Formats: sequence, C-alpha cells, structure tokens
Amino acid sequence: MSSQETREQSGLMAQWSFDEGAGKTVRDQISEFVDPINYVFNDARFTNTHDPAWRRGVKGGALLFDGYSTWVTRPADGVKQPGDALTITAWVAPRSYEWGDEQRLSAIVNQHDRENKEGFILGMYRHGSWSLQLGIGGNWEEVWADDAPLVKEQWSFVAATYSKNDGMMRLYLNGKEVASKASSNKAAISPSKSDLLLGKNNQSTILAGVFPLNMFNGMMDEVKLYSQALDAEEIANIFAEDLQPHGGKSPEIPYDDIQLDRSLLTDDRHRPQYHVSPPAHWMNEPHAPIYFNGQYHLFYQHNPQGPYWHQIHWGHWVSDDMVNWRDLPVALAPEKNAVDPDGVWSGSAAYDENGVPALFFTAGDDSVKPNQRVGLARSTFLEDNNNDLVSWIKHPEPVITQQKGIGLFGDFRDPFVWKEGDTWYLLIGSGIEGGSGTALAYTSKNMTDWEYKGPFYTSDLKKYPYLGPVWELPVLLPLGKDKNGNEKHLFLISPVGPGADVEVFYWIGSFDKNKFSFTPDQEEPELIDVGQFHFTGPSGMVDPKTSRNIIFTIAQGERTPQLDYSAGWAHNGGLPVSVFLREDGRLGVEPIEELQTLRGEKLVSFKDKSLEEANVLLKEVKGDMLEIMLELEADKAEQMGIKVRRSPNGEEETLLYYDIVDAMLKVNRTKTTLDRFERSKGIQGGKLELNGENVKLHIYLDRSMIEAYANGLKSLTTRAYPSRVDSLGLQIWGNGSLTVKSMEVWEMRSANHG
Repeated sequence: MSSQETREQSGLMAQWSFDEGAGKTVRDQISEFVDPINYVFNDARFTNTHDPAWRRGVKGGALLFDGYSTWVTRPADGVKQPGDALTITAWVAPRSYEWGDEQRLSAIVNQHDRENKEGFILGMYRHGSWSLQLGIGGNWEEVWADDAPLVKEQWSFVAATYSKNDGMMRLYLNGKEVASKASSNKAAISPSKSDLLLGKNNQSTILAGVFPLNMFNGMMDEVKLYSQALDAEEIANIFAEDLQPHGGKSPEIPYDDIQLDRSLLTDDRHRPQYHVSPPAHWMNEPHAPIYFNGQYHLFYQHNPQGPYWHQIHWGHWVSDDMVNWRDLPVALAPEKNAVDPDGVWSGSAAYDENGVPALFFTAGDDSVKPNQRVGLARSTFLEDNNNDLVSWIKHPEPVITQQKGIGLFGDFRDPFVWKEGDTWYLLIGSGIEGGSGTALAYTSKNMTDWEYKGPFYTSDLKKYPYLGPVWELPVLLPLGKDKNGNEKHLFLISPVGPGADVEVFYWIGSFDKNKFSFTPDQEEPELIDVGQFHFTGPSGMVDPKTSRNIIFTIAQGERTPQLDYSAGWAHNGGLPVSVFLREDGRLGVEPIEELQTLRGEKLVSFKDKSLEEANVLLKEVKGDMLEIMLELEADKAEQMGIKVRRSPNGEEETLLYYDIVDAMLKVNRTKTTLDRFERSKGIQGGKLELNGENVKLHIYLDRSMIEAYANGLKSLTTRAYPSRVDSLGLQIWGNGSLTVKSMEVWEMRSANHG
C-alpha cells in the first residue's frame, strides 16, 4: 500500500459502498455497523413489500433514493464525529432538484443542527447548486458551488474538505476544486447530537404534517467520511482511480436505472391500471394534448420528488391511441436563469410556424410580480428528428407578462393556445377586479409578440357566486353547426377563489373571432361531471386524426397526505372523453371508442330481466377492473342503479343510481369503505334531465376509479377505496320494481405503459 493510500485509509471514519444489491440495510465497511434503510415499501400498506431500489454504481452497486421516503440512519452514538478536519467524498446522480424549503439542503450526508451551529452537512440545493455547511467555533459556515451544479441523471464525484489548520472549506467536483471559503475562525467542528443520515436532512421541513422535504432524490455510491482534510491531488487520484475500470469516463446511466419505476405499483390494490398515471409520485392536471407525426402527446403537472404538491415539473406521455401511454422523461423543469425558476405550471400545446409542437406554460418566478407569466418552449424535432419530442428549448424571456389594469393582477395562468391560419389565439385564466373570473384574450402573428384583446367572457358573480373570482384552465373547442346552421363552440373553465365550486363548468355559445369574445346560449353554466371534485383540471384538443373534441382531466385521489405517503402515488388522469353537439342542442359526453381495445372476457350479457333475475345472473360476476353497459327501465322504482365494489354481504359497496323524482345522477358512498382513514364518504350527484328516457349507464371500474357515463349526457367520476379484498361484486338495485333492459360486463386489461 502506498503512503497516500495509507494516509487515506487511516483517516477513514465511515464508508458506505452500497454493494449489497438487495435487502433493507447497508454496511459501513469501516465500523462494520449495519445501518437500516428507511423506505416506504419496506412494509408496504397497499402493495407488495419491496426492498429499496438497488442499482449499478460507479464501483459495484448503488442505492436509489426515492426523494421522500428513502434514507440511511446511523444513531448519533454509533459514529466517530469529525473534529479538527473533515473530508466527505461521494458519487451522486441526482434525479431532480428540490425547491430548497427554509433554505435547507437536500442532504447527501449530514449530522448537524444548523440553529445550534453544530455538526456538518453536505447536500444539494436549488437548480443543482451544492454546499458544505459546518458548525465551527460558534459560527455556521457555508461554502457553495453555485457555478458548478450537479447535473441530473449523470454521475458526479463530489468532495468537500475542512481543516482547522488553515480554516479553509473547499469543494471539488470530478476531481477539480470548484469553490473555497475561509471560515470565520480556525476552530474544530462542533459535535452534533443528531443521528447521522444519508439522503435526509436532520432538520427536514415537514409538509402537510407528513412529508419530509430537503431529501436527496437519485443514486449514491461510495460515500466516505474522513477525519482529515485530503488535498487536491489525493482527491483527484481517488476520482481517477474510481473511473479506471470505465476508461477514465463516468459511466452513463441507463434511463431505466434512474427513472421512477411504475412496476412497483402494479399490485397496489387501489391504483388504476388502465387510466393514465405518472410512473409514481404526484400528478395533478394533464394538459397540452397534441397530435404529431402519428402520436398523441400529453403532459401533466408532476412532482418527481414524491406524492405531494410541490416543485412542479411537466411530466410527459406519448401514445398511438390515447389508451396505451408510454412514460417519457420530464419535458420541462424549473431552471436557474430561465423564465421558470420556481415552477412550470399548466399550459397547452400548439403548432408553430413549421407545424411542429410548441408548449405554452405558466412560468413561476417568485422574484417578480406577478410571479406568473407565459413561457414558451419549442420542440427540437427539426434538429434531432426525435418523434417522441423529448427535447424542448425555452424562449429566454416570457412571451406575455401581465400588466396592471389587465385582469386580476397576480392571477394570470394556464394559457390555452391554438392556431388558425396565420394567427395564434390565446386564452389565459384570470379575473376582473371586484368581479367574476374571466379568460383574457390575446392574438399573435409569431408566437412571441402578443396583443391583448380584452376579456373573453365574464359572468355575473352575484348571480353565480360558485363561479368564483378567478377562472383557471380555460379551454375553447369548436362544436360545429347546430340544427339551425349556427357555428357553436364549447367554453370550459375551472373556478377558484372564495366561494368557488372547483369543478369543470361549461357553456355552449358563439365565438366571435374578430372581437375575440364569447356569447353563451344560456347564461347559467353546466357541469360535465357531477361527481364533486373528482373530475377537474380540464384540457382539450381537436383530434386531427378523427376531428373529435377530446377532453382530458385529473381524477382527484381524495386521500389524506398520510395515505398518499404510504401509497407512493397521488392522483391519475380520467379517461379521455369525446364531447360533441347533439341534435337536441345539448352537449354529448362519451368515453372514447378506443377503450374497447382493452376489453377482455365478456362476463355476462342478457336482456329483459327483472331485478331479482338479473342479480342471480350477477352473483358470480366479480372484479375491480370492469366495463359495464346497463339499461334500466322503471316500473315502480323511483331510484334505480347498480352497486359496485360490493363485498359478499354488503358491508362495503358503492351505489351508482338515478333519482327519477329529483332528476339527478348520484353516487352513495356511505358504505364504500370500512377504512376509517379514507375520505370516501357521503352522497354526491347532480342534475340530469332524461325526459322519460330509460337510464343508460356506461361504467368503468379501475380499482379505486369509478366513472359512470349516463345517456351520453353527463359523467359521474368518483373514488372507492374498499378495505376488504373481496369487495368485488355487482348488484342491481332499485327502491321498487324495474326491468334490466340490457346488461353487458367485460373484464378490462391493464393499459400498456411500456
């Protein structure tokens, strides 16, 4: 062993090489301690138990930290603490960057108490910057590598040193010094009573009482702590030696090794399998649907750090049929020195002057007022010819900034953009000072210079207070001509703010392209879905392939933060819905026909049966992934429908039914679950005028998802989280005699997300 190797080895206090490759512990090769790895699926609540995610590293194995539940713990009394000197080295490959709540680091390794100025922490911060921070002689000292960020999804060798002898703190990236700072005094590192943690900050900010923030998200390998300060040559030599088996270059990371792994959630008994969903963690509204070169693209609000709302990115799916969706890398992420350092919020897609997709998004920048502007990102398709459109370049400046006197200042989000001829049209959600919500209208000839045209439409807030002071997610779709030959459009909005009913409301009316304004046929809006806050966050497109108007929504999960933590995912998309103008002037609402490709075995098919006869035929029909077509004719019944997700004796069941007297489509969830921690309770519903027609229900069950489409007019989206694994039955129900005119039930297969 050389003198340098002797010096390095003699100073080693701890070394985690992560070569185990399996299991729930990792061994410190110096002390021989075996440290537990915390991980949400070590003892899974809703799915199969899994080990933490082990991957290939730079030297042997590596551990993948999920960003919210994975960390390694060494009790405070189980490790020698640094004193006069310290070196930390590690190989890290971040998957995403945190926002940096309370200006705390996403810890790589730490044993510290910042407020008491004790201990040490090495970690990442916003946009990939990173820092060593120490409690030294009663001061809290920090050195930062702001100009040498850690690159996502690539291995980086980080090293941090401190020596009492010269009082210098130094940072090294890939063997080269990138930052240094002299401490206020030359003193020893003050010991900390905290546990030593890898991947989790000792003083994590807690969100919603459950989620620890300031967590590392990505892979780690070869984390070492030394009780001495290695010099630049020694650090460069370690870096070079580690890369020797790889020809002197950092090994590339296969995308499958570092991406979120949806296979971990396949067996979750509540997670939908044929509804579009993120591979894991958080999503809210899907948006920016667009068809290009034979593929449908759909984006979504996504937090890659965990199943909670924070640090929003644009996730990305692609599909040939709007049924089977492939996961693609994050399309847009918050970036330093860009228009969106604090979040990439909802928007839409449009075709640019070359017919290639461009993304319009709400760019979050908390350093300016208002902090919401319109950003633009262009596809690099013409340069790279990548049909999956995985690469986007952001315009360096916002293309629209809200001016005072235009809308409700500070509320300016969710641009909806389309192109007709040589003009781009844009609607953006806002409000009128002292009045109702609105969508503000703009036009452009080049996508970057926009002219304000005024409010698109405003409602009477006193008359319709549930429409709220701010409208989000405006969507305008052409419906074609009515029976009188008049062109009609569909205008969708989602109200927010005090008094708002956060649902998807719509008007059918006339769009004046010259004035860029909208006149509804009826002043009072309607709901597409009556499930009460389960069908929200609308986006829409005209499908160039079929000329259909397609609407996408988020299906809210409704669960508590603790349940989202345990599950590892939050929310999913609703089924794609086709909307159209019926001959009677009403809005038609139907699931897209392509969903029939997922049909498996037909479990039952019959006609003209009494309630009792039908239930005999349904006795052995069970499932939590089903498609049901049902027509009911009332005899003496005034309420009639079907119980789904029913346990054998009815301890758990969810009742979908139509109330003839009240003309309402309803769901009764008072017996949906026996789990007292789930929120699935009560009776919800809304108006549905059938004018004497039989009740026709088209129902999709997908584990916790329940979607019912009634007579092609309304949908009712809701959730069921039964506690019993045998809550799989069906039963026709009525408060009087009825006839089941027809019923068909199919098993449904999982959609392909590969």
